[in-house]
This record gives sequence, structure tokens and C-alpha cells, in this order.
Amino acid sequence: MTGPNLRSLAPKAFLSALLFLLASVVCTAQTPEIDYNTYYRFPLSVGIEYQALSPFGTYGSQYNIFDISAALRWPLRTMPALQPTARAGMTRFTHQDSEATRDWTHTHFYGSAGLTYSHRFAKNFEIGGEALAGFSEAIFREVLPEEGTVSSANLLFEGGARIALNPSFNLSIDVHPNVKYLLSLSDLEEFNGFIFGIGFCASYRFGQDPDAPGAVIRSLRFEQVSMPAVFAAMQSYYVNNPVGRVTLVNTEKHAITDVEVDFLQPGYMDSPTPAAAVERLEPGQSAEVPLFASFNREVFATEGVTPLTGEVIARYKSRGKPAEQRQSVTYDLHDKTAMTWDDDRKVAAFITPADSALRNYSSFIRQACKEQQIPLYNGALQLAIQVFHALAEIGCLYQADPTLPFTRVQENPVVVDSVSLPRDTLRRITGDCDDLTVLYCSLLEAAGAETAFITVPGHIYSAFNTGEAGREYQQLHPERSMTINVEGELWVPVEITLIGKSGFVEAWRKGAEQWLEYGNAPEKRGFYRTRECQEVYRPVGLRETDLGLQYGRTEAIIEGFERDMDRVIEAVATEHSQAAHQSGREQDYNKLGIVYARFQRYAQAERAFQKALDVNPAYLSAQVNLANLLYLKKDFSRAVEQYLRSYDALVQRGMGQDSMALKVLLNISKAYYLMEDYGRAEGYYARAERIDAQKAAEHAYLGTRRSSQARAAEERDPEYDILFVEE
Repeated sequence: MTGPNLRSLAPKAFLSALLFLLASVVCTAQTPEIDYNTYYRFPLSVGIEYQALSPFGTYGSQYNIFDISAALRWPLRTMPALQPTARAGMTRFTHQDSEATRDWTHTHFYGSAGLTYSHRFAKNFEIGGEALAGFSEAIFREVLPEEGTVSSANLLFEGGARIALNPSFNLSIDVHPNVKYLLSLSDLEEFNGFIFGIGFCASYRFGQDPDAPGAVIRSLRFEQVSMPAVFAAMQSYYVNNPVGRVTLVNTEKHAITDVEVDFLQPGYMDSPTPAAAVERLEPGQSAEVPLFASFNREVFATEGVTPLTGEVIARYKSRGKPAEQRQSVTYDLHDKTAMTWDDDRKVAAFITPADSALRNYSSFIRQACKEQQIPLYNGALQLAIQVFHALAEIGCLYQADPTLPFTRVQENPVVVDSVSLPRDTLRRITGDCDDLTVLYCSLLEAAGAETAFITVPGHIYSAFNTGEAGREYQQLHPERSMTINVEGELWVPVEITLIGKSGFVEAWRKGAEQWLEYGNAPEKRGFYRTRECQEVYRPVGLRETDLGLQYGRTEAIIEGFERDMDRVIEAVATEHSQAAHQSGREQDYNKLGIVYARFQRYAQAERAFQKALDVNPAYLSAQVNLANLLYLKKDFSRAVEQYLRSYDALVQRGMGQDSMALKVLLNISKAYYLMEDYGRAEGYYARAERIDAQKAAEHAYLGTRRSSQARAAEERDPEYDILFVEE
């Protein structure tokens, strides 16, 4: 047998495959996220192939064998790596033995069909295999010259591998090592058996190159792109809430998948903001997609109204091929002072307690009134009075907006209002009700007080949390209506437009009256806690600069603060004084003494406690509270003596384990703690623990000498951390 043999063909096949592989690596840029089988799927391939064949056995003589064929392949739509295949061709056996009595030269004309698997793992390279079966007719023209042509039917089976290099989308060149098996259906069985071959095939693939300029996919239509005006102050809101909407329509006759939509605003975003993902859009199907926006700080640098053009970006797969479409959208960007009143909570975005200018100013106010601060009275209320008078001292006044008064913008959520940032209001020292509300709330928040804002028809004003329990309203003011009970805590409303025009108490009362005015129509009033609102509408970003603010005279701030505190003290004390004088009961005089003591009116407090003892000399509550006065005057030794006498009396009466005894023991421990007699302080604290460990734990610093606990005690201000006894 002449021609190629199995042993010589194997190295050549290996070398050819290696060369094709190297060529593919050089020519192909790998992109793992692309499904090449789908992306480069073609509708139909037509190929011409030449094969040199060599039988595994011997036919008893020498033959030169080759094969020429044409093949059709068409990838499956859903699985393009699987390709049904049809082949037709001829295999020529040329007899090489000139001395043979018969010439066995013959030709097989055949047709076969089967399946090819071709995996394309790079743009220019694919590898796979195939299996086919068919029928052939062998024509012998020379074997019996005297009888003419002889034919023989055969079954044909074929399996092989394919290594393909694709110089372009439409052209493919294959190396095709394969094995054929011939099985004669006649008595002519000499040519039955396996034949090994290596083929070289060139194929033309119909279809359009997806990478060609003319092959850009446009499977989506953008409809109803809605992009209303955007407000810089709402920057954080747009991250989780739609800034606009777009409707996408699939215009193809096939489904598109893996749709991802982003929104990009060049210059005002660091990267596109993901909007939504749609797994599948059927032919003609539409989907409404909300657009989100993660703006950077550049939005705060704009002034007035800035027209912008953004892009809606849609990425998807059409017949498995990645595609991208963009749609421009125009809208207006309003600066950081603008908002609409469709949601009253938006005003929280303008409350900026983190502004260093406000922190510095609020710190100044607190320091100015530090010596006048009453430690045992509500700290938040005192702070609110101080800030109120500090703003009045620098000349801050209410001035209605002449072009867009609040009454107009509140009733029309489409109208764009302008709310000044607190630092800007401080510069101008004038503002309308919304400007002064956000300024006042910002200063209180900067000093650690929790705030809220109240809206009623045509107006907005401030409120703050006192932290007092709802039932303790008389600690703040004798009139229950002067406070607002919110979830068990008392809040104080403040009519901020009265800054510079009246005292704090008048502003407090006016704010309470406005709240009560809509008591029968609660739907017309709104109470919004700043911190809750800022979970949705975070404060605007600031580029902080020194305001050059003149803080005013501390004497004037102190004078206003003391004047209003005297009025509050008078209101609270008068209520208890009248009750005591009317009833004559020792309990009421005792309560009056506690009120005066908490206001640091120690002389009046002592007279009230003595009056209680005049009514009932054995009244232990007043005796303990007189010791508390000594404690507050820092006469700790005499206070301890009085506490011990009271405790002994309690023990004699069988009350050594009740709540009064607990308070007395804790007060003794506090006195020793401040005298730095920590051993005795711990001892009396331990005795208090045995009565009620849970309540004693509120003063745990007394039971240890560790510095960390001492620091905790200092935060509580132990000099005023005293326990009064009401009964």
C-alpha cells in the first residue's frame, strides 16, 4: 500500500493542531464574559473538504485513497455549539498494483448526516467533534471490463475531531482528523473496515459579523423617558429613590435577556448608577424601569438652575449577543437651596448640625452661659433658651420671602422654593420661617439636642425633645398644654419667627397654641423628627469655610437666658406654692422644696422643707431632703450626719429595706465618693445593692475606684447627682 499511513499521519495531525492552536492564541484576545458560541452564531455553513485516507488494515494490494466532500452545518438556535450536519462527497480508491489481474479502482459516492459539536472558546478558534452515518454506492468500472460497471452498496459511519481557525466571521479553516468505517451490503467485503484520515476544510458561513459596524444591535426602543427636575439638596435621596423612569420595549421577534439599565450624568457622577435588571423581555414586551442617581459633590457647586443632559444606558443580550444602547435625557438641576414641598420631610436635608461653623457657634453659646446653667433642671430646655437669645443678640430676625412666601409654596408642591442653609442665614441674619426653623434646629442638634419641625397650614416651626417622661410635664411647666407628648417623651414647640421680637416663653407658648389650634384636625398638622427624616433625606454636603461671624455680647445672651429662666422658675414654683398653701400638707411643702432645690433656690427650698417639718416633725422625706441641700452646698460631712440620722430612723420604723432607704444609702455613698473616701462609698453602695441591685446599678460608679468608672461619674456630674425623696 502506498500513500500516507497511520504512523506518519499522527505526528502531522498533532503538528497541525498545535500550529492552529498557537495561531488562535496570537490572533485572539480572550474575553471570558462573552459566550462566543452564541455571539458568533451563524445561520448556515457550507464547506469543501479534502482528505487523505489510510486504512487500518490491508486490502491485499496497494491503493491511493482520497476523499472530496461538501458539507452543510446549521447551529441550533438555543445551543449553537450543537450543529446538525449533512455531507455529500466521493471517496476514490486508486489501485496501485500494475501486475494484478484485476483493477480494483473504484469510487464511493456517499451521503451522510449527523451532529457536530463545535465549541468556540475564543473569537478566532474553536474545537469539537462530530459523528455521522450514511450510505455509499461503490462504482467499479475496471474490475470486469467485459461485463461493464459493477456497483456495491455500503453503510458508512464516521467520527472525528475538528480544530478550526476563523480568520473572519464568514471564513473558517478546519483540520479534521477522523475515522471512517465501511460496511458492504453485498458480497464484496474486501474493503470493509476502518479508515483513518486527516482532512482540510474551508467553509463559508452565512450571516453578518456582529463586530462589523453595520451589525450594531438595536433590539430596544426607549419610550416615555421621564426625568423631572433634580434638586442638589436631595443628593442622598436619589440613591435609593427614583430620580426618573424609562420604559423599554423589545422590538425584536425574539426574546432579549439579561437587561441591565444604568443612569449616567457625566461630570456629576463618578460612575454609572445601576437602575434595574430585567431577566427577560419577550417579543414586543415592555418594562418600566426606575432610574436612580448617585451624584457626587459637584452637584453642590452649582448655582441657580443648570440644564443637564444625562444618559440612560441599557445593556442586554439579543440572541446571546451582548449589546448596548444609550438614550440621552435632558433635565434641570436646581442648586442646594432649592426644594419642592411635595414631602415636608425634605426640609430635614437643610438641617446641618455637622457644619463646623454651627458647632463652633453652639459651643460658644453653651460656654457663655456655663456659669448660669442650672444642673438639676432640664438641659435641653435651657439650651433652647440660650440659642434663642444668642440669635436675637446677633440681630437675627424673621423676614417673609417677598416673592415666594411659605403660604404659597406649601400649598403648591410644584412651585420650587428656596431654603437657605443655616450658615447662609447666619450670614444674612434674616430669613423666613423655613430658614429660621432649619437654623434653630441645626444649632440645637449641633449641641446634642434632638429636634423636630412642625408644619401647620401656611407655616413651619421648630420643636425639641426634653427627654422628660410624659407624666412629668410639671417639671417643665405647670400647664400640660405647653408640651407635646410624643411616644412618652415631652417635646417643646418654639415659634422661631419671634426671635428678636419677644422672649423665649412667649415663643414657646405661641408654638404650643399653634399645635393645639389643629387638635381637632390633626391631618392638617405634621410633626417630623429630624433624625428620622434624615434617614431618607440626608443633610446636604458643604464645603465649609469660616463665616467670620460676630457672636455678639455674652452679657446680653446671659441676661436674656436668666430673664426667661426666672419666668419658667416662677411658673413652676408658683403652681407648687399655691398647692402647698391651699392644702397645708407636709407632702406638698416637700414637693415645693424639691422644686426650689432643683432650681438652686436653696433658701426658699430650706424654708419649704422646714414648713413640712413644722406640719409633721417626724416627716422623714423632708429630713432627707434637707440633707440633700447640704450636699448641694458641698457641705458633705454635715449631709452624711443628717443622712445617717434619717437612715437610723428608717431602720427603727422597719423601713430599712424600702425605696427611701435605698436613696439614703446611695446619697451617703455619693457624699463619701466626693470626699474621696472611696472605701466607705463602696461599702454604702454595697448595702444599697442588697436592697435593689437593679436600681443601684444606675449609679455603678460608686462601687469601683477604677478610673474609667470615675470618668463616667464625672459625666454624670456627681455634685448634682442627688436623689430627692418625695414621699
